[in-house]
Amino acid sequence: MNGGSLKDLFAAKRKPRETRTSQPATPRDVQWVEKNVPCQKACPAGTDIPAYLTAIANGDPDEAYRINLRDNIFPAILGRVCSRPCEAACRHGREGLGDSVAICFSKRSAADFLQQNLVVLDPWFETSGKRVAVVGGGVAGLATARQLALCGHAVVVHEKHDRPGGMLNQGIPKFRLPRRIIDHEIEQIKAQGVEIVCNSSIGKEITLSALMEQYDAVVMAAGTLDPNLLDLPGRELEGIRHGLDFLMQLNTFGKADMGERVIVIGGGFTAMDCARTAVRLGANTKVCYRRGEAEMLVTPGELEELGHEQIPLEYMVAPKAYIGTDGRISAMRFVRTKLDNDHRPVEIEGSEFEVPVDTVLLATGQSADMEWIDEALRNGHAKLFSAGDFSKGASSLIEAIADGKQCARSMDTFLMGEERLTEVVVTEVAKKTGRTLKMDEIARQPMPSAPLSQRDLPTEVERGYDETAAVEEAKRCYRCHYKFEIDPVKCILCDWCLEARIRPECILPLKTLQQDEQGTVVGWEVSEHRRDRRRVWINEEECIRCGACVTACPVDAITLHKVSIAWTKPTCPPRVPPICRADQAGKG
Repeated sequence: MNGGSLKDLFAAKRKPRETRTSQPATPRDVQWVEKNVPCQKACPAGTDIPAYLTAIANGDPDEAYRINLRDNIFPAILGRVCSRPCEAACRHGREGLGDSVAICFSKRSAADFLQQNLVVLDPWFETSGKRVAVVGGGVAGLATARQLALCGHAVVVHEKHDRPGGMLNQGIPKFRLPRRIIDHEIEQIKAQGVEIVCNSSIGKEITLSALMEQYDAVVMAAGTLDPNLLDLPGRELEGIRHGLDFLMQLNTFGKADMGERVIVIGGGFTAMDCARTAVRLGANTKVCYRRGEAEMLVTPGELEELGHEQIPLEYMVAPKAYIGTDGRISAMRFVRTKLDNDHRPVEIEGSEFEVPVDTVLLATGQSADMEWIDEALRNGHAKLFSAGDFSKGASSLIEAIADGKQCARSMDTFLMGEERLTEVVVTEVAKKTGRTLKMDEIARQPMPSAPLSQRDLPTEVERGYDETAAVEEAKRCYRCHYKFEIDPVKCILCDWCLEARIRPECILPLKTLQQDEQGTVVGWEVSEHRRDRRRVWINEEECIRCGACVTACPVDAITLHKVSIAWTKPTCPPRVPPICRADQAGKG
C-alpha cells in the first residue's frame, strides 16, 4: 500500500487542533525546555534564543531585537560583550555536529539592522501608585528599574557618577563597546518611564535611611567598586594600580600614565581589557596568570584577539613581591605554580624569577563598598533589597541582568502583596520548523574585524555581520524549541520514519520506554527484533529538527509543537497575544 492511500485511509481520524495554548507550567514542562533548549537554560536571563534566531533567519531583525529587549534588556550591548554561556551549551557545538551557533554575534546583528529608533514595551500592569528607588545606575540597577517600570511602579535611579551605565562606561573599553550603543539602550529604559538622577551619591547628599522614608522600597545595586589588592611585600610602591581604577580613569578622562612596561595580573574580563588597552597606549604589555588557560574566565575569542594583538600571556606564575627603586616599582617577583588535585595553584619551590616593570595592573577582583549604608540597616529591612554584583559579588553582565530581573519580581510581590507573574508553558501547533538539511552544511560565519593597523582606543574591533552573513548564521540554529512526538495510537510501526532519519539515533524502535511519575522519559530499551517492538520514539537529544520524519510518515502520526516557558500574568487568556505570552520578566 503506498503512502498516498494510507494517508487517505487515516485522514478521517484526524481532529482539528488548537493552534496555541497557555497553561501553568508543570515540572515536566520545565524539565523538557531545560533539557531540549540548552542555550536558553544556560542563559541566566532565560533569553528565548531559538525564537530570536528564527526571526533573524526569516529576515525580521526588529522582532529579534524585541525578543531580546524583553528578555535581557540590553540587546546591542550584550551582542558585543556578553560572556556567552549559551554558546558553550549550544547543541550544534557537540561532537560530530560542528561549531556552536554564533548566538552573541547574531544578537548584535538584530540591533545593527533594527529599523526602529527607541523600542518601548507595553507595560504588564496598570500604574500601581508605588514608588521605588534604585541605588546604582549600572547594569543590575537599570535592569531592576526597567522590570519594575513594566510592573507599573514609579522608579527613580540614583547614580553617583555623571552618567549612568556603571561598568559599561567606566570599565569596558570603547574598542569593545561604543558609547553610542550604551546611550541608546539606556534611553530606551528612560522611555519606559524610569527616571535617572546622576551625581546623586547616597550616603553623602542623602542617607539611605532618608531615602527609604521617601519610597515604598529601595534596591541596592551599587556594584563592586572596592578593589581587592594583593597584600605583598612592596605594596606601598608607586606604580601599582587596580585594573578597574586604571580603566575608569582612562574611560573618564581619556588618558592614563603608565610608562613603557606594563604587567597585568589576572585571568578574567578585566585583565583582558587592561592588557588590550595598555597596548593601545603604546606600552609593552604582558599578562600573568597563576592558573592555566582552562581556568580563565574570559569571553570566547578573547585569547585569540590577545594573540592577534601580540600580547604575551604567561600561565602558571603567581606574584610574590613588588621590587622598587626610589619609591617606585621597577620589577615584579614571580614564582611558578602547578595545580593540585583540587585545581588550586601551589608554588613550585625554587622557581622564583623577576620581570622589569613600570606599572602593575591588578585585575584581581573587587568587592562591594558598604560604608554608605547606615549602621541600622546593615542587618536588613523589609523595604530594602539588593541586586547584581552588590548582592552576589562580581560576575558577568548577563548574570547581573538576571539577578536584577529576579529582584524586581521579589519587589513587585512585596509591593503588591501577591505574586503577579506566573510561569506558564506556551504550546503552539506548527506545520514545519523552517529548517532544511542543507542548513547543516552552513559553516559558522566569521566576525569581520578591524585590521591591526587600525586598532586604537576608540575604534571598535568587531565590525558586525552584514545582512547576508547574519541570516546565514541564524539559519544554523537547530530550533530546539520545536517538539516532535509520535502518537503511539496512530503509529502503525511501518518504519518509514526510521528509514528517513538523518542521524542514527534520532528515532529509535523501542521495546520499553521508562518514565518517572511526572511523565519525564528517564530511560529506554531499544528493540533489536521487530517482533518485540512496542513503539517508535523520537529521541529529541539527537533530533536536528529537520522534519524528515514528518514528511515520511504516511498516517500523520507525528505531531509538531513549538514550546516555550514564559513568565506572564495569570489573567492571560488561553490564546495569548505575543507580548503577554512571551514575557519572561524576572526569569533567571
